[in-house]
Amino acid sequence: MNGAAVAGLAGVWVVALALSVAVGAWLVPWVLRHTEKEPRIEAEAMAVLRGGTWIGVLERLAVTATILAGHPEGVAIVVAVKGLGRYPELKEHPVASERFVVGTLASLVWAGVVGLVARAVVVLLATGRVPLDVVT
Repeated sequence: MNGAAVAGLAGVWVVALALSVAVGAWLVPWVLRHTEKEPRIEAEAMAVLRGGTWIGVLERLAVTATILAGHPEGVAIVVAVKGLGRYPELKEHPVASERFVVGTLASLVWAGVVGLVARAVVVLLATGRVPLDVVT
């Protein structure tokens, strides 16, 4: 693989990871604002789920990167670690569980879409063929 090809592939990685994080940082709060029913409950859930913004950034980076690398099974590890890490807080504060589930799902879907599209671009650049089976 020549230098230009390597630079192109690296560029796809950088753009994909940046899009996953940057747009996700706007998209997830937007989804949460449109699903919250009561401001009081939202405030309580936010207090319980402190650190959620940074966890979401890391989650989107990990999901997009594992899909882009051709290892979608990594998504299961991300979901398991996040769920186990938050379980004690969610068990004690059930009001936060809906926000956790909605935010996680929005974040995972966005990161997955970005990862799949970027993976298709990487396969296209590397092989010259349009991938019908993106994750191989």
